Amino acid sequence: MTYEETLEFLFSQLPAYHRIGKAAYKNNLDNTNALDNYFGHPHRNYNTIHIAGTNGKGSVSHMLASILREAGLATGLYTSPHLKDFRERIQVNGMMIPEQDVITFVSEHKEIINKIRPSFFEMTAAMAFSYFSSRNVDVAVIETGLGGRLDSTNIINPVLSVITNIGHDHMDLLGDTLAKVAAEKAGIIKESVPVVIGETDPESEKIFTSVAAEKGSDIWFADKNFRCTLLEWDHLSGQRKYTVNQLTDKSLWTGFIPLGGDYQQKNLQTVYQIFRVLQDRFSLTGNNLADGIRKVIENTHLQGRWQVIGSNPLTICDTGHNKEGLEYVLNQISKVPSTGVHFVIGFVSDKDLDGILPMFPSNARYYFTKASVPRAMDENSLRLKASLSGLKGDCYTDVKSAVKAARENALPTDLVFIGGSTFIVAEAI
Repeated sequence: MTYEETLEFLFSQLPAYHRIGKAAYKNNLDNTNALDNYFGHPHRNYNTIHIAGTNGKGSVSHMLASILREAGLATGLYTSPHLKDFRERIQVNGMMIPEQDVITFVSEHKEIINKIRPSFFEMTAAMAFSYFSSRNVDVAVIETGLGGRLDSTNIINPVLSVITNIGHDHMDLLGDTLAKVAAEKAGIIKESVPVVIGETDPESEKIFTSVAAEKGSDIWFADKNFRCTLLEWDHLSGQRKYTVNQLTDKSLWTGFIPLGGDYQQKNLQTVYQIFRVLQDRFSLTGNNLADGIRKVIENTHLQGRWQVIGSNPLTICDTGHNKEGLEYVLNQISKVPSTGVHFVIGFVSDKDLDGILPMFPSNARYYFTKASVPRAMDENSLRLKASLSGLKGDCYTDVKSAVKAARENALPTDLVFIGGSTFIVAEAI
């Protein structure tokens, strides 16, 4: 098999949430455990850190992997979804899994894959765990795909569990209240394994505290211990200065982050709390912390987070796609000096837009489009829904033409924003 043929098999033959939505979601770990038994439990051969959450888990995972790498540790990183290349999901020390390793994994294990018929995510997690073992990593940062309790990654026994926050996303699968979503995320808390919670919320705090007590796990709420302040964003510098106060001893930390989004404030608080918990175990230093954050893009190639992809007009994309994430992004857009704003947006068809579209400004120009995935919402249907919220614009059958039109119509002093869906951002960059 060639690499292209291997990807075709993975994408077309295995049920994939990013492609078909909830039909690919499994409400048990049967396939995951069967694969784990087959491969001999490779994740037991190295330390793991497990990260879940509605928003921020990707940024936190990348920053943590960068910090661990700066400490000289052989570091695996498993995240999802990918933006441009499937291999982004599985990295060791910033290097994506080689194409040949992907081919070999699928070719050598096609019999068990055909027998079990795992989902795309179940199979990819098994590939990641096996690859990290073969590369003798010291530690692997493992990001959940969806939820926690029934996620394919939840067979690991980590040295630390992290839940960044709880928000309104995938509620058709995880529960129709924030409390139910929190209970699903709390499923990654293991016996006697410490847990860090990024954001304190009255509805979820008692759930996390209760589960941690039941499991005998120490628990920290990052926003109760750390307070981060981001200085003004300047897209020309490529770095944004921040300060972090440790509330318990009044110590002050300063540093730079190449991720310009305002929402990184909360992610930085979470990362600093994680650092404090893991500092002694992995002999981490303050320099490792500061350098890891400052070099996160260089070390892990993180993309799509308030990423500038063009100038004159300033063109920014961001993968925020749920109510909480978009609220941060839209508020930051409103603060960027510009003579006009152009939105290139698209969503997946199963996204509940009733609470999202009314947040967008009605005095902007819209370019409604769709990504080239089966789950994408038709651009004409999106325009109709958007019109009910007073949003006006034109339809484009593909992302490339929508971005081209937006940049051509915009003045050099305007702002072009691209987002709404990870898939829209992936095609834009």
